[in-house]
Amino acid sequence: MQLSGIQHFVFCRRQWALITIEQEWRDNALTAEGNILHDQVDDPYYTESRNGVITARAVPVASYKLGLTGICDVVLFFPSDSGNHLPNRNGLFQPTPIEYKRGRPKDDDCDRAQLCAQAICLEEMLCVEIKKGFIFYGQTRRRTPVMFDKELRQLVADISREMHGYFSRGYTPRVKISKACKSCSLKDICLPELQSKSIPASAYIQQEIESM
Repeated sequence: MQLSGIQHFVFCRRQWALITIEQEWRDNALTAEGNILHDQVDDPYYTESRNGVITARAVPVASYKLGLTGICDVVLFFPSDSGNHLPNRNGLFQPTPIEYKRGRPKDDDCDRAQLCAQAICLEEMLCVEIKKGFIFYGQTRRRTPVMFDKELRQLVADISREMHGYFSRGYTPRVKISKACKSCSLKDICLPELQSKSIPASAYIQQEIESM
């Protein structure tokens, strides 16, 4: 299961199901902006060392516990007394994941949960504890710290189980209409207005034809 799906799942379970189960996708201006921002850091062959801090981009990660695989946009490795050995490097290093997003900090946990899942993958792979990471938002041009507390970790575990359950059943939930539907790139596939109608789909289609 793709780790990036956590962000979609928290944002809208139907959106996640359309992408993951039904293999549907459409780009709009917002997703295009996000792709451009990710392209700036998506270089799996890039590493840099500055003032002892190692920067790695497009780092592949996985967690058998969560059943997730994905890519960390950036992982910073800070010199530490209780970290992890890195190939061809002296000393120990503490990993810190950084996720890049096009907008600004959100009220819900979709971005924070995705970053926490990345940290859990890194912990499982490197046998370290990661207490926090950062999300860089394109609109604010700032890194927002995210603490990986017990509540956020439990949320990630619960979401992962629910995602696997939906996927194994091939279940696409009904839409829950919100203001976010207007900016969703899948609104023409999801058809939230159609699902909100209390009449059968066939009757709604006939009604629309007759109104033309």
